Amino acid sequence: MTTPAISFEFFPPRNLDQSFRLWETARALAPLGPDFVSVTYGAGGTTRQLTHEAVTALASHYGLNVAAHLTCVDATREETLQIVQDYAAAGVHEIVALRGDAPQGQDRFTPHPEGFANSVELIEAIAARGDMTIRCGAYPEPHPESSDTAADVAWLKRKVDAGATSAMTQFFFDAETYFRFRDACRAAGIEAPIIPGILPIQSWAGTRRFAERCGTSVPQWAEDAFAAAGKEGEAQLALDVCVKLCERMVEGGVDKLHFYTLNKPELVLKVCAALGIEPKGEFSRVA
Repeated sequence: MTTPAISFEFFPPRNLDQSFRLWETARALAPLGPDFVSVTYGAGGTTRQLTHEAVTALASHYGLNVAAHLTCVDATREETLQIVQDYAAAGVHEIVALRGDAPQGQDRFTPHPEGFANSVELIEAIAARGDMTIRCGAYPEPHPESSDTAADVAWLKRKVDAGATSAMTQFFFDAETYFRFRDACRAAGIEAPIIPGILPIQSWAGTRRFAERCGTSVPQWAEDAFAAAGKEGEAQLALDVCVKLCERMVEGGVDKLHFYTLNKPELVLKVCAALGIEPKGEFSRVA
């Protein structure tokens, strides 16, 4: 089996304990040689400054290629592009450009009166700089605000045409969900890499809640398997399910996997080891 390239997603810490968890996660996963790591934005842009601090620390002290999440939420165009400029000044030249979720208490995203209306406008503006690698999101199952998969494919094509060079998908449970979406994208003329987003199941209850929020369907086989495994067998089942999904991805021609780590490295490390992804040497923190 071909060994895939990998990347990891982290979230910015909100307190001291979470800071230690992030840095330990980065220390544990950096030796695997990821293509890049990304750092998320909180819903409604609530972690804007925390994201910036985490991105710059990971890039400067850990020697990682970092892609900073950036959204259109609650900011003017000028403010948003200043963030891009600040990243460039700090040596960060990758952006994950997203529309973003509605701020807490709002049902739907509403553009700032002087802000970007959507991710396509944001991507176009960043691309006009000419010095950023731009990644975007993709939805193998319909986005909660989308009419159907065809609409999501058409929107992804607009993002790629605007300047995005690759996309990471929302997580999914069945490999065929990803392959159907990938094939539809190729048929629509999208040639940019569509990297499957892989969510190792740290907690079945938490994963089900997350799936409900983002529109990921939970197959009956998964419900039955985790119910039968119980708390005692959940960790081993989670490992087996994730490894099998990743192996199916690789068998189907996927050469890159993007792991949603939840700032917990243990299960990710086990999955990577099962896929033949080994540390490339001792990790040394950049001074």
